[in-house]
Amino acid sequence: MMLSNWKMEKSMEKNILLEEKIKVRYSDLNFDKSLKPSSLLNFFQDIAVDSADSLGFGSEDLKSQKLLWFLLKYRIEFNEYPTDITTLTLQTEPRGYHRLFAYRNFTVLLENKVIAKASSLWTLVNFETKSLVSIENAIKSPYMSDFKAGEDDLTFGKIPPLTKPDYQKEFEVRYNDIDGNRHANNGNYIIWALEPLSYGFRKQHKLKTLDIVFKKEIKYGEKLLSSVQFTNKNQTTHVLKNIETNEDICLLNCEWI
Repeated sequence: MMLSNWKMEKSMEKNILLEEKIKVRYSDLNFDKSLKPSSLLNFFQDIAVDSADSLGFGSEDLKSQKLLWFLLKYRIEFNEYPTDITTLTLQTEPRGYHRLFAYRNFTVLLENKVIAKASSLWTLVNFETKSLVSIENAIKSPYMSDFKAGEDDLTFGKIPPLTKPDYQKEFEVRYNDIDGNRHANNGNYIIWALEPLSYGFRKQHKLKTLDIVFKKEIKYGEKLLSSVQFTNKNQTTHVLKNIETNEDICLLNCEWI
């Protein structure tokens, strides 16, 4: 029997779909009681960590190989933006790997109704050499199988280039922004990206779709420039750029309703 087939058969022995009920706290909400996008990304990150740990390819499993997971992309689609809520149910499932990339899906439910779905793309990085690592060689868990596209997998959107910013704002990475990997946590990127938008626009609009591409890390004390351009009245493109290196660290495309 081929190894890939064995791994897929073994994966059927355990339900790899993880479901968690999340208590949404006052601090997770905006003034209008809508869920902060950064809180949603933090919820995704936490349940992804729990899932990876339970299936044998979490941070502790990879530490001996000097490896860590690096998030590359999100595609999030909202059927209904979560507002005035106290709980959410989150589901996540690893979708397998293809070459250097691993796929993971998320589902957000409110009282058994699907209100949002997300797909994400990850890679393994050697934290000493900063090089990408073969997932097949690094992960021996039977619950990481070959990726095969399914109906619930969202298509990552293309992010158009930003040509002439409508708004810009500078930030400095604070101690509170960094995580266990000693660079800014990915939940902060969307805070910085959306902050140049006006109070009036944010008050009147909610996210319908969101594409994020994480390109570079940024560390404590470094400064970044957040730029946003309206491609039409309900769509914005965002670029976060490291001011010192002039490198793009994150790209976003948002559709609003």
